[in-house]
Amino acid sequence: MGMLAWFVDQCVKGNALTPNYILVLFIVSVLGLAWALFTIFSYHRSSTNASFVALIDLGFVGAFIAGVWYLRHIAHADCTHLAQDGNWYASFGALGSVSGANFDLETDKPCAMLKASFAFGIMNCIMFFFTAVLAWMHGDRMSAHSDRRHGYKDGHYHGRRHHRSGSRHSHHSRRSSHSRHRVYV
Repeated sequence: MGMLAWFVDQCVKGNALTPNYILVLFIVSVLGLAWALFTIFSYHRSSTNASFVALIDLGFVGAFIAGVWYLRHIAHADCTHLAQDGNWYASFGALGSVSGANFDLETDKPCAMLKASFAFGIMNCIMFFFTAVLAWMHGDRMSAHSDRRHGYKDGHYHGRRHHRSGSRHSHHSRRSSHSRHRVYV
């Protein structure tokens, strides 16, 4: 996101429109970063709506694929050039001398940054897909655990009463207030 922000800043300073291939990936990156931070800080609530989190993550996979597709022209660009920059000469006195060509490695900064942004876009596709699968598995596991803990089986409630002989107090199931209410992000 930082590299793409540099391009947007350069376009704003030059009073020019930002090209679509930069703008699409930049907007998706900003939204993806905000979503990732939000889900990290609300992880304790994500188990109750893990399917929703997985669905949004899959949406970001598609959005990053679109951003990478817009930037696909940079994949075959050659951003680094090896150029001859004169000759060098070394003398060893009576032993002789040696000379050769001097080479300079030139890198086009904007081209290299776009290529890196392209690679990061592909990595984000993979990582958001991975987190979507993890969220889906996390929610599935948590709902199965919750159903087992509260006596649900195949959509039916199987209540169990425990009576203790000789005791005046009945046994009440204790549930925290967190388990009674579902929280949606």
